[in-house]
Formats: sequence, C-alpha cells, structure tokens
Amino acid sequence: MVIIAGHIVVAHQQRESYLAGCVTVVELARRAAGCLDFAISADLVDAGRINIFERWESQAAVEAFRGDGPSDEQGAAILAATVAEYDVAEVRSLT
Repeated sequence: MVIIAGHIVVAHQQRESYLAGCVTVVELARRAAGCLDFAISADLVDAGRINIFERWESQAAVEAFRGDGPSDEQGAAILAATVAEYDVAEVRSLT
C-alpha cells in the first residue's frame, strides 16, 4: 500500500477556488483502479492550508493515475507544500 499525505498552502482568499478546481481530480482518482481513498480538503484551523491524503493499493496504481500534477494556474497559487509518499508494509484496523 502507498499513502501520500501532507498539505499545501495557498493564500486564504484563494483556498475555496483552488479546492473547486480539484473536484474533477478527486472524482477521477476515486474511480481509478487501485485507489482506496483520495481527499483534498480545507484545513479546519488554518485558512490557507489544504490537506492532501491519498491511499493506493500499490506504487503501480499511483503511477498509472498520476498525471503532470497541478495545472499551471493551481501550481502558481501554491505558496508552500509539504507532501510525502509512504510505503506501507502492515495495516492494523482501529475499528
């Protein structure tokens, strides 16, 4: 399993429009083969922060889905980013 998690920072007045531009990507990802979860969401505390969380069955599934990344317009709106990819060997359910 592969998890991609972190956050990006945009100007707080641009956050809602940035998120609106991500709707199609989220819909496509959730329908992609090997996608277990995919979320791009507003942070509840920081008005400029957007949280990223993806969970995939395999690295191959990530690579099959991954395009060129954010559009030029979205890329220009990103002030900072801290996103990492994690290879998961074991999973324990908490429920």
